Amino acid sequence: MPATSPAHHQRRRRRTNRLLATAAGVLTAGALAAAALPGSATAGENHGNKGKTHPGRYQDVQLLSFNDLHGNLEPPSGSSGRVTELQPDGTTRTVDAGGVEYLATHLREARKGNRYSVTAAGGDMVGASPLLSGLFHDEPTIEALNKLDLDVTSVGNHEFDEGAKELARLQNGGCHPAEGCYTDKRFKGADFPYLTANVLDEKTRKPLLEPYWVWKKQGVKIGFIGVTLEGTPNIVSAEGVKGLAFEDEVETIDKYAEELQRQGVKSIVALIHEGGFPASSSYNYDCDSPGAGDGVSGPIADIAKNVSPQVDALVTGHTHNAYVCTIPDPAGKPRMVTSAASFGRLYTDTTLTYDRATGDIARTAVKSANHVVTRDVPKAPDMTRLIDRWNTLAAPIGDRAIGYISGDVVKDGTESPLGDLIADAQLEYGRTLDAETDLALMNPGGIRASLTHAAGGKEGDGVVTFAEAFTVQPFANTVNLQDFTGAQVVQALKEQVSGSNEAAPKILQISSGLTYTLDLTKTGADRVVTDSIRLDGSPIDPSATYRVATNSFLAGGGDGFPTLGQGTNDLVGEDDLTALERYLTANSTPTTPIAPPKADRITIVR
Repeated sequence: MPATSPAHHQRRRRRTNRLLATAAGVLTAGALAAAALPGSATAGENHGNKGKTHPGRYQDVQLLSFNDLHGNLEPPSGSSGRVTELQPDGTTRTVDAGGVEYLATHLREARKGNRYSVTAAGGDMVGASPLLSGLFHDEPTIEALNKLDLDVTSVGNHEFDEGAKELARLQNGGCHPAEGCYTDKRFKGADFPYLTANVLDEKTRKPLLEPYWVWKKQGVKIGFIGVTLEGTPNIVSAEGVKGLAFEDEVETIDKYAEELQRQGVKSIVALIHEGGFPASSSYNYDCDSPGAGDGVSGPIADIAKNVSPQVDALVTGHTHNAYVCTIPDPAGKPRMVTSAASFGRLYTDTTLTYDRATGDIARTAVKSANHVVTRDVPKAPDMTRLIDRWNTLAAPIGDRAIGYISGDVVKDGTESPLGDLIADAQLEYGRTLDAETDLALMNPGGIRASLTHAAGGKEGDGVVTFAEAFTVQPFANTVNLQDFTGAQVVQALKEQVSGSNEAAPKILQISSGLTYTLDLTKTGADRVVTDSIRLDGSPIDPSATYRVATNSFLAGGGDGFPTLGQGTNDLVGEDDLTALERYLTANSTPTTPIAPPKADRITIVR
């Protein structure tokens, strides 16, 4: 598939007639130590310098960024719609956050007074989206991002949920090939470029879309290189990445940094859909304590330490965590690395001081902070109209009641109540296809939101609507039945904490009747205590055959479970959302709602 024409990227909406609204940003600590700049000028001296033909040497450029929106146009519910804030006295509090009506207001307010402002994103803008966007193949989210004046984004793994052709449609426009146009207007596509520097067409070995994009304003030039994690094929269905190759992130960024340098672009930002794990869940935690970058670990830390010093800042994502860190580059110079959590709950405001004499960023003057997208500001009217328009189309489907719960059924925890409920739903559905189905396994990453008891709309407390269930399981994976030996079942459980999952375990959610002990004091595969594994009270027989229900993603060996890709006697059922809907409908009524499962099937030793 050819790269997008540069002409496409010129159809940018000019930033005029911005909404002027009052917004209160909450500041997080995190900035490079300010240092005196050479020469007579000082950083930021050109703010508001309209009409002058001889700008000073240094120009502050505002970089606004966010990541992992996942089509959350309406305010996310439950824990997905809150951030934790560290207080001066060391305590924490939670703040309700998110929703594009508020995000638009915050971004527009942040841009006021900043003539040099660019907005970038770190991938996963779409995919795993709530029904309002997911039902329409994320066209509503692309429309919202256009209105947000997003300039550029990298791709994330979820941009490939529906394959390369669908990603190209989101970029270039056109009605959906199967479902057609949802309105009387043709879908125009994104006004901003998606960057796919390390995603290659296997045949041509060329990037799927543009590898980089250059922002220019009155002699100031900043290049943006966009990559996603090299391991995308391991966490996306095989069909979604068919015909694509995913290259090393560092090697790719370095390659295109050199190319930009040859073109005279010395200031470079990398948009990387890969992330880290800060030592605190508070968005304003100082991850430069005790030393630069000491408070964050994980893949992005290694990437940041190795990406060429030619790159001046890294906007990251994927792990849904919040951090603003200064991780030293290979030359030992501090470099800003940021992530704004997920779901539009935060945005990052970074000041890049551009040196007109060198064309590069004066790194010692870089400042950055995460801000909460609070809900105490006016809603952006254009976003309200967009949401209302798409909600009108979605309401007949989304508002339908499919079940009842007596309390919040949350997705949080090593074993979660919602994970147990979904596994039980797949086991019950599997037994309608084959009465001999023994157990079900569900990957935790496929559970995207909790079910909350409080009404999200007019349905009433305790009512589960189709829209809420869709938000929980938006991938349209099928429920697959396969035969495994007992030895393979044990091996699959051990793969939760070994192989590619050893550093960051992925604990499968398990159906009723399956129990075992997870000993986190041990390492690797030994953390799953083999002798403790029981099915309906009996030890797993290594030589016996077990009928196992999983979703199609796991059945393809996804999420680092190669053994689950080796099953036999496949039987493919309907999608996993249908299984959940049928389970809720069959097992609950307004007077007898489902109670949250106890999440006591896995005994955890810490």
